[in-house]
Amino acid sequence: MNLQPTIKNKKVKSTEEQWTACYCRLSCDDDLDGDSNSIRNQKMLLQKYADENRLRNVRFYVDDGYSGSNFDRPDFKRMMDDVDNGRISTVIVKDMSRFGRDHILVGYYTKYYLAEADVRFIAIYDQVDSETNPDDDITPFKNILNEMYAKDCSKKIKAVVRAKGNAGKHITTIPPLGYKKDPENKEKWIIDEKGAEVVREIFKLCIQGYGPTQIARILTERGIDTPVVYFHKNGLPTSLKIKDDSEIWDQKTIVRILENLEYTGCTVNFKSYKKSYKSKRRINMPKEDWVIFENTQEAIIDKQTFETVQKIRENKRRPTDMGEMSPLSGMLYCADCGKKMYLCRCTTMKQAEYFNCSSYRKNLKRTCTSHQITVKAVTELIQDDLRRTIQFAKSQNERFLQTLQNNAEAKTKKELKENLKEIETSEERIEKLDKIIESLYEDKVEGKISEERYLKMSDTYESEQAALKERVRTLKSEIERAKEQDDRILDFMILIHKYSSFEELTPEILRSFIDKVIVHEKTKVDGHYRQTVEIVYNFVGAIDKPLFGDEIDENN
Repeated sequence: MNLQPTIKNKKVKSTEEQWTACYCRLSCDDDLDGDSNSIRNQKMLLQKYADENRLRNVRFYVDDGYSGSNFDRPDFKRMMDDVDNGRISTVIVKDMSRFGRDHILVGYYTKYYLAEADVRFIAIYDQVDSETNPDDDITPFKNILNEMYAKDCSKKIKAVVRAKGNAGKHITTIPPLGYKKDPENKEKWIIDEKGAEVVREIFKLCIQGYGPTQIARILTERGIDTPVVYFHKNGLPTSLKIKDDSEIWDQKTIVRILENLEYTGCTVNFKSYKKSYKSKRRINMPKEDWVIFENTQEAIIDKQTFETVQKIRENKRRPTDMGEMSPLSGMLYCADCGKKMYLCRCTTMKQAEYFNCSSYRKNLKRTCTSHQITVKAVTELIQDDLRRTIQFAKSQNERFLQTLQNNAEAKTKKELKENLKEIETSEERIEKLDKIIESLYEDKVEGKISEERYLKMSDTYESEQAALKERVRTLKSEIERAKEQDDRILDFMILIHKYSSFEELTPEILRSFIDKVIVHEKTKVDGHYRQTVEIVYNFVGAIDKPLFGDEIDENN
């Protein structure tokens, strides 16, 4: 907002042609004041005052649901534009707090901006009138009190929201697309089936290999309502307003839907915060600081599908020079340097597509080799391995399950051993640091070291201690996740039954089953080149191929 008044009232010849602006404002900060601050009551009061004082051409400017600590309000800005254009002669508010709760800005607008534009300012309850009492010394103190009130209200509201969020209740006032508030319990979300169908379609398209931009285009072409249009059409609450482009899906909207954990039936609180009650900008919190409560409402998207989509989102695929994208892009990794492999196209091999180690391709040939493998070869390997895995699971279910459990236990035991050892070492160091810090304090008290030296050394040790404590918490969380391996095996078996037979390796099947593919460099054995490829499955990791052997009945 331009804070310098630019008066354009040359067209207005008399005050009789100008308006009396009656400004009304209400926000959640004012709920404690009861019905006295309602927009309806403010309008009645201002109209009555204008009539009694023969103030003509009354026009109302209303900001309902906007905080007084922020002046970026639509009707307030519209009123100031009309002031700049010389349309307004008088501004009336119920009291100074309706105009705003930032004492500096309130003082600026009332004492300078409106004064420079030759606009009379009246605050009825505060007995402020720039025409009859231009040198009022009490008003600035009232503005300060209003700001203090706003700050106090903000603290109270934050405390209530914090308590509500920690109790597992939704602190988001408006449910996302696919959910609505339960008429019998406003704190509970229930599925809005029509909106949920759109959400499911978005996740389905993502698994099929479409990116957010492509999904947005598909939904727009199908004529599917965007969230803002859908909410307005169906009378659902929303803070969004209809615009000229509201019918067009945006890729950012698609991304928000795809990354919304609440679609799995969770309540996710404290994902963002505001630095100040005056600020409108929200800052995202790290995911580890989110407070998550599971199974608080019926899920629209199952956890398997959600996790698969997140893996796809982590491995955002890049188009080739021809503008196409392979479903395998982002999934292949070099066995030696660990970097992702890039999709390339060879013009000398009938446009054959192949993957190369990204380190090698970036002219870092000294650090790694090409690890080249064609798309056709790796696709056939995955397809064959997956079919044999499904076949093995169907024909020898018990043995297959035992194999997965044995593999998981072996991996878990190794990780647990390493994590437990690190936890033990870290906790010993934490205990030792406690003693060091205690000893430093005693040295400071006895005058052996200066205050400055003590503060510097203690800060260093305390920082190290804090980092170790955080690492211990992370390791303990990993141990807990390792104990959930049985659930992950069950998730994998559900996938097996879902796709018990398939004709083609579609992007959906590929992303559902495969976590990553590790490609080794070719080696020459007996005059023939051989290449090892490791296929790592979602939920269960790598499955040893020798287990299949000749024991599988191919006719099964």
